[in-house]
Amino acid sequence: MTVARGGDGPVTVVAVHGISASHRAWSAVAEHLDGITLVAPDLRGRGASEGLRGPFGMTAHARDVLSVVDHIGQEQVVVAGHSMGGYVVLELAAVAPERVSSVVLVDGGLAAPLQPGADIDRLLEATLGPALARLRRSFESRDAYFSFWKEHPAFKETGCWNEHVEAYLDYDLTGEPPELRSRVSEEAVIEDGRDVLSGAGAWDNLAAISCSVSLLRAPRGLLNQREPLISDDLVERARRKRSSFRDEIVPGCNHYTLMFEEHAAVAVARGIERAAKPARGASQQRNEGLR
Repeated sequence: MTVARGGDGPVTVVAVHGISASHRAWSAVAEHLDGITLVAPDLRGRGASEGLRGPFGMTAHARDVLSVVDHIGQEQVVVAGHSMGGYVVLELAAVAPERVSSVVLVDGGLAAPLQPGADIDRLLEATLGPALARLRRSFESRDAYFSFWKEHPAFKETGCWNEHVEAYLDYDLTGEPPELRSRVSEEAVIEDGRDVLSGAGAWDNLAAISCSVSLLRAPRGLLNQREPLISDDLVERARRKRSSFRDEIVPGCNHYTLMFEEHAAVAVARGIERAAKPARGASQQRNEGLR
């Protein structure tokens, strides 16, 4: 796996991206973190890890992220996951509770229940249509790729476009004009999407883990629609699983711009810092004990 690392704080946060993203989704958030070392991998099938084949699914990704924690030599970390990354970090906290001090979900991790007889593949197309469309075509130039994204409702309807968005998209491109393409595996997205939409495992994980769990969510959805990805009903269900569940709505953003607009990225960074405070205090106590 390819892993990016930034910052030199006393607490390490491992940050996991969404279903068709890469570690660069965290760049705006990382810019606003204080006292934290951020480690962000490209999950298999994405970015510079595109060449890593399956198995995919939350169990496989959690195992990969745990190998990252081992590789960087950390006994325990804070984990944060955006979108699908939320399901990955809940799985990690459930299977390796001694390695996770707290969990931060960023508009992810809580699945709506499937209706009886639901067709998961049809639901996947309805949910991830624009993402799958980009994986199935090539682009003649960087400008053409940017134009594709500028027409996406999450960006077109909000006017959110900055250097972090462009760096994220530049990292996603591979190949040579006029055959540029996204370096995200369609196979990985489809297999992972089926796993996420089934949903049951995430709720079991949420009930099983003992560390603190907090959620930062956007008030608008993937296509900037008024219905958020994570509804109030899902949050109430999470609170029934664990009374200490913390929920914060970040105003003025959607599922995508939550990670890129400055005010939203700042809010996500502050949420991560809150989750890291107990770990930071423990680190300081250990350091004082060595003096």
